[in-house]
Amino acid sequence: MRCFLVAAAVMAAVSASPKPQDMEIDMIIAAPDPVITGAPVGVAEQLVTYDVASASAMVVAAVLDDAEAADAEADATDAAITDATVTDAARMVKRTACAPQPAGATGAPAVSSDTPSAFSANPAFAAIANAAPVPLGYALSFQNLKASNNAYAYLGFNTLSAYNTTLCAAKCSAKTGCLSFNLYFERDPSVTPGPGCEDPPSYTMIKCVYWGGPVTTANALNQGQFRSKFHVVIAGSNGYNYNGLPNVPGYITQSIGNASINAPYDSQGCDTYITSTIIEGAPFDPANCAAACYRQSIYNLDHPPKDGPPKTCQFFNTYLVYVNTTANMQGQYCALYSEAWPTSYATNFGQYRGNDHYLIESSYTYTNETNPGVPDQACAVAEAAAQISYSKLQLFCMAYLGLAVPTATATTTVVATVTSISTSTVHIDDSPQKRAVDVPNDLQKYPSSVLSSACSLKVPFTVTTTATSSTTTTVATTTTTSTTTYAETTP
Repeated sequence: MRCFLVAAAVMAAVSASPKPQDMEIDMIIAAPDPVITGAPVGVAEQLVTYDVASASAMVVAAVLDDAEAADAEADATDAAITDATVTDAARMVKRTACAPQPAGATGAPAVSSDTPSAFSANPAFAAIANAAPVPLGYALSFQNLKASNNAYAYLGFNTLSAYNTTLCAAKCSAKTGCLSFNLYFERDPSVTPGPGCEDPPSYTMIKCVYWGGPVTTANALNQGQFRSKFHVVIAGSNGYNYNGLPNVPGYITQSIGNASINAPYDSQGCDTYITSTIIEGAPFDPANCAAACYRQSIYNLDHPPKDGPPKTCQFFNTYLVYVNTTANMQGQYCALYSEAWPTSYATNFGQYRGNDHYLIESSYTYTNETNPGVPDQACAVAEAAAQISYSKLQLFCMAYLGLAVPTATATTTVVATVTSISTSTVHIDDSPQKRAVDVPNDLQKYPSSVLSSACSLKVPFTVTTTATSSTTTTVATTTTTSTTTYAETTP
């Protein structure tokens, strides 16, 4: 098993961040494409182990930001690669021509003649596949195809003596990370094809293949192969997916099908989105997202922002993302949030990047059962203040808080008989009078209490107006001088 992680930035700039509910397409593109494999020909079984600890360690390492994190990720990657390297090496061992191959299934029906066409058309294979019971806990995905799956997260296979869906399901359920299986008949050579035995007699194998993602008609692409002149073909292929909820301790699980959460701002205007991660190559396992959720909370608490409270992860949405077809699976996506959202917000059914359609499958939400998060006014005030600074909306705040520049008007009455000089000083304290002003679009998501608090952080003004009037009368001539002074305190 090999797993790659790419984490999105924890917080982007206020103006530049994408819509929080959108998939981070750049992150998905940057992740290496999964290596899609399938059950090899010429071996009786293949064991692939999903190392849960290594996968979780890589997820945790992806959200750390120090030298220890880099070391942890390197160690975890080494552990994950070990199994894959051994498996790949075993598959690539060159076999001696005409060497005996594993014997066929004793319970397989006979074929009328030993030809690929007779094998594919054998009515006994079709009858068995069509009559096979659906195992408890699984749902039938497809039936009686002449192709096997090249699905996501290959987990090995066993050969069976008979076509037994219940036994195959039990083996899948006992295997860590197994979420689906493909059971089929396969025409295999009795000896290794090569010089002197290019097209040997065949055996019928019954293969039970395990996957860490769903099996579908779309990814049932393996219609066989040639080994020298021997034609490997497939018949009676059935696919089954686990139909239970992949629960995680401490979380409430809900299935939302082929959509992801399209989260708005909360009732205070806080953006509850934290970050996203994509896990490539490992079986679909929500526990890995839970590990990322927990570690992100610890990181944010240890590295609080300069303004506003740290966000802790209380909710996540995880799903498999693929491009155009389920045969082109990209990996498991994890989106982390500080507050829980109901399934009514599961309205994102995919996104386009050019001609490529990024789609969703096997989507689930997970809510912290003890702390689902609540609307966060402190978060909203901090984000509104940041938006005010970025968009240079301080003048709006002055008007919103009633701190508009006051206007002084001097009125002089001329009396010709006045022969004295008088000077008067008047001090005017302008109390802020809140005005009805148009709120900019970027700030309309915030309630007035949040907006007032944010504006107060950005434009704390102390306003004093002093008007001085001096009048000198000699021969009915009046001179009036008016001076207005503002004392401003800026943050």
